[in-house]
Amino acid sequence: MPLPDKTLTCSDCGQEFLFSGDDQEFYQSRGFSEPKRCRSCRAQRRSERESGDGGAGGFNRPPRVEREMFEVTCSSCGNIARVPFQPRGDRPVYCRDCFDRVGGGGGGGRSSYNR
Repeated sequence: MPLPDKTLTCSDCGQEFLFSGDDQEFYQSRGFSEPKRCRSCRAQRRSERESGDGGAGGFNRPPRVEREMFEVTCSSCGNIARVPFQPRGDRPVYCRDCFDRVGGGGGGGRSSYNR
């Protein structure tokens, strides 16, 4: 049996908005509480967060810094590879294909290199 629609009041702008039965079922299935803001106020808060303006409770994070990559010669095939670390010279460094072939990585986490 579908849930009946509800009328809620936006905590930001004070306008009433419809919380449909379908939306209620979706929110319940995800374990979310009822929305406190109308769609336009939620969209405005989201755009403020994403643009870095912060706003009340926004995310004031600096932009992500690109990782420095180093060009190396693969110890197996001789091709050029880019890796996110400065090789020390005491261990072999492989391109992605050779790394996969020799079974590098120790079995844990992500591999740390790019082609």
